[in-house]
Amino acid sequence: MSRQAGLNLVFGASGYIGGHLVPRLLAAGKPVRAAARDAASLDRNGWEEVERVSADALEPETLDPVLAGVDTAYYLVHSMSAGKDFARLDLECAKNFAAAAERAGIRRIVYLGGLIPSGADSEHLVSRKETGDRLRAGAVPVTEIRAGIIVGPGSAAFEVIRDLVNALPAMVTPRWVRARTPPVALDNLLEYLVRIPEHESAAGRIFDAAGPEVLSYEELMREFGEIVGRQPLIVPVPVLTPMLSSYWLGLVTTVPTPVARALIGGLAYDIEADPEPLRRLVPQKLLSYREAVTAAMEAERLNAVAGRWTEGALMYRNYRHDYAFYAKRASGSAVTSASPESAWDVLTAIGGRNRYYALDFLWTLRELADWFVGGSGFNRGRRNTRELRIGDTVDSWQVIGLEPGRRLTLLFGMKAPGAGVLEFEIEPHEEGARITATAYWHPRGALGLLYWYPLAPFHRLIFDRMTDAIGRRAAAGEAAPATT
Repeated sequence: MSRQAGLNLVFGASGYIGGHLVPRLLAAGKPVRAAARDAASLDRNGWEEVERVSADALEPETLDPVLAGVDTAYYLVHSMSAGKDFARLDLECAKNFAAAAERAGIRRIVYLGGLIPSGADSEHLVSRKETGDRLRAGAVPVTEIRAGIIVGPGSAAFEVIRDLVNALPAMVTPRWVRARTPPVALDNLLEYLVRIPEHESAAGRIFDAAGPEVLSYEELMREFGEIVGRQPLIVPVPVLTPMLSSYWLGLVTTVPTPVARALIGGLAYDIEADPEPLRRLVPQKLLSYREAVTAAMEAERLNAVAGRWTEGALMYRNYRHDYAFYAKRASGSAVTSASPESAWDVLTAIGGRNRYYALDFLWTLRELADWFVGGSGFNRGRRNTRELRIGDTVDSWQVIGLEPGRRLTLLFGMKAPGAGVLEFEIEPHEEGARITATAYWHPRGALGLLYWYPLAPFHRLIFDRMTDAIGRRAAAGEAAPATT
């Protein structure tokens, strides 16, 4: 394949930074190839002109095709969500990618790393540094940009701050809340990433990206509270170790637990940066922390109507900034000997007089509670007994996602301190199918968390029983009873 002029590969395009970088590159008039483990996850509005490909850095044979013809490769993958083994996986991925980039003869790798405080022994921070070192061990010149807290919707560190302030009027915190760090606005970081490959002098160099202020985590939380009209009481104590802090964050934030635990280790240090070299090379107006928070909320508002269901989209959080961006989750699944098509036929007849196939008395109790507080409660029914389409109402749910034969996504319509989505997935499994149901819950502060935790143990039971019942009906060749 001949090299396309200026072709940019965003490797890790389904991730947080990758998902924002692709449209930013397009807006700058740059051709883009986007790569993720599953190219289907890249089907988004506005990405129609983007070449979307599947690749996995742990499978070296998938890398050569996606690197062919590339000028600049943005390396944005990390394995924090993989749990304890993430550091080893990160190094293996970087080694494979560097070797493939060398074979493809690309001009530059741009890697987004993390600011490294002096004396840091956090596995997360050490892994980010070693990943950069492993990429640099290859023949392709690497430009590494290191950033600390990124202020933007969906950024894990920012969402921890938002969750804590919104959920807790008072909090006992570790001493690390007084550690200082230079946050950077998402817009500023993206501008650095887009423009840095234009500078040949940046090849082989490491740059620090930082905003104009250095603030403590306590100051970050207090200033966020001022913006959203809250004044949290923050009491630092010495007894909360990093391990205890990670468990505490797991309870009061919705940021995925492996990610929160990986972040915790780096929060105990004052983080210093030397941002002047990057500022001289790529000048731009830097947003203050307050301006960055305001911009993050405005970005959510402007993107409130999502082209497809995404976890943190504002429209699925009832258009409320104080609803958690990430969701608490609970799942259940079952395997059936029926074909995926048969399972889909039963699934899409859900609701109305067919009800929910298992433990219907629990659904009735929830409807009763909703009716009691003035909600839609017992408004049961659907437009068509068999067919579903986007926008249809199924009892108190609304169809917001529909991939025939594969996925059905419903938006929760009852009154509750938060917003919810229920998603069903059907996948081929051996000679039959696997049916999975997953609830996503975006809590509204402490009440939303108190609502979720008592119900969470029941969700697994309900969804296991429901998916099993759907599978048994499908295997028996039973269509759901027709409604009138």
